[in-house]
Amino acid sequence: MEIRSTTDEDLEAFVDTVHAAFGRFPETPVEGGGLWWSALETDRCLLALAADGRPVGTAAAHSFELTLPGETLVPAAGVTAVGVLPSHRRQGVLSAMMRHQLTELRGRGEFLSVLLASEAPIYGRFGYGPATYTARLTVPRNEAALAVPRARGAADAPATGSDNGSVEVLRRAECGEILEEVYDRYRRAQPGALSRPHRWWALRAGQPPISPAPRYVAVHRDAAGVPDGYASYSIESGTLTVDETIAGDDAAFTALARFALGHDLVSQVVFQHVPPDHPLRWQLADRRAGEVSGDMDWLWVRLLDVPRALTARGWFTDGELVLDVEDPFLGEHGRYLLTVRDGKADCVPTDREPDLSLDVRDLGSVYLGGTAPSTLVRAGHIRAHHPGAAALADVLFRAERSPHCLHWF
Repeated sequence: MEIRSTTDEDLEAFVDTVHAAFGRFPETPVEGGGLWWSALETDRCLLALAADGRPVGTAAAHSFELTLPGETLVPAAGVTAVGVLPSHRRQGVLSAMMRHQLTELRGRGEFLSVLLASEAPIYGRFGYGPATYTARLTVPRNEAALAVPRARGAADAPATGSDNGSVEVLRRAECGEILEEVYDRYRRAQPGALSRPHRWWALRAGQPPISPAPRYVAVHRDAAGVPDGYASYSIESGTLTVDETIAGDDAAFTALARFALGHDLVSQVVFQHVPPDHPLRWQLADRRAGEVSGDMDWLWVRLLDVPRALTARGWFTDGELVLDVEDPFLGEHGRYLLTVRDGKADCVPTDREPDLSLDVRDLGSVYLGGTAPSTLVRAGHIRAHHPGAAALADVLFRAERSPHCLHWF
């Protein structure tokens, strides 16, 4: 078997192979673009070829920026389009492609890789761990009233939902530049968020609101008239579905939620991609009116260089921790002393006794602060070598707010 990078001439074969791997057929091109594969970077795509030269597997990576705790922006490879033809599964093709890709990413100097897992059991064995989570919130229209904030001074505090701005309804085609600008401001401050390169918006390559699928967009403007949030939505069979809500602060989000929940001629409102700890359920007059479903992992993280990754993010508590990290897929092992002072970390090899022993996949899960190390200790995945080690790790790895990723790739 041969694994090689693609050329422009390989694009059709690549697209046909990955679709066949998933048992699907390529979409018909539409006016205005909208083909998800049009955003692929040819030099970052891989083809696995059988002995007779036929393509049997694919993998690709996008060039993204990932926002880390502390609002640090770092390059991250967004792994996608991974597939093996049904006729060649369980023959080592996927493992060979993953190993080839990780080696190639390191050769590019990259230290983080991320993906969205089509099936949860697959990617842990390659060192990826779930790091952000998302859910769907469904609210019946007749139970959609929002409660009056109870905090003293809440009427004047933007964080509690007071809003002096406005909401304007536009068609998707009318507000492309607004969406791109608002999303970019949002993702730079949100841990776990990925960039959306301009070419994605220009090619309409992705899911709504990037794609050309017909959508209305509620655009929120602050008191000065500057766009600071939006909600992309559609209505079908009495259900208003919000694909994506982007807001610069809680006041803008609340205004957009109030707009959606107050829409006439719908029986229920569905908010896609709501973070696990989002306050919207608490803002409902009847907290039980909001039904959570589709609770799942979203962004998976893989560390390719442990010291570089740990020193790249921001930290919010001083302390020391010795991490014994196993990387079974790449056959590597390292023990590191993590020292945090004044928001910065130093990470160096050490022979000191470990505080925690963990797989690189578990380090990926706790890296953005969305999974508590103590949870994985209790689950039997991380070993704490002394009382207090898990609690210390929880405090060290926490982020300024929960990581969340909305981008599909």
